[in-house]
Amino acid sequence: MWPGIVLDSSNSDPGNESALQGIALRGCTPADLPFLEALYASTREAELARTGWPEARCRQFVEQQFALQHSYYQTHFAEAQFLLLHRNGQAIGRLYWWEGAHRAVLVDVILLPQERGRGVGSALLRLLVDRAESRGLDIELHVETNNPALRLYRRFGFETLGDNGIHAKLRRCCPQATC
Repeated sequence: MWPGIVLDSSNSDPGNESALQGIALRGCTPADLPFLEALYASTREAELARTGWPEARCRQFVEQQFALQHSYYQTHFAEAQFLLLHRNGQAIGRLYWWEGAHRAVLVDVILLPQERGRGVGSALLRLLVDRAESRGLDIELHVETNNPALRLYRRFGFETLGDNGIHAKLRRCCPQATC
């Protein structure tokens, strides 16, 4: 589907072009697991800093949680695209995306901390929305209710389907389809 291609934002907002400059996608491989685990760990740093746990305990916790998440995604989204984002050969994030006949699921997207807040996420989400709309698909995702990305999803028209106090399930209805 997408592996091995350089992202093309030429059909999107002109501001996206610079944010995606030089970024390409390829399928994740077992050799990427250490990077993917470190990337996952970057999303848990603030939370773990509040625990007071020793570094070894934090590392053990992250390893366990990453393994559980990885296994869950591989099992429940076996047909998904598990993609590594890289710029000039340097890994900068991951994108897990699944498309079915009537909907798409943004399973997960994470960028390295230094890539966050620079427009990459917005540009990438614009491409995903455009892709889904061109195929007549709604997009669904889950996000932690305290995740700053929630604001981004709202700007792109995602609405809450459910909220358990920790995670919110969101959907963006395709304008050509009926939600």
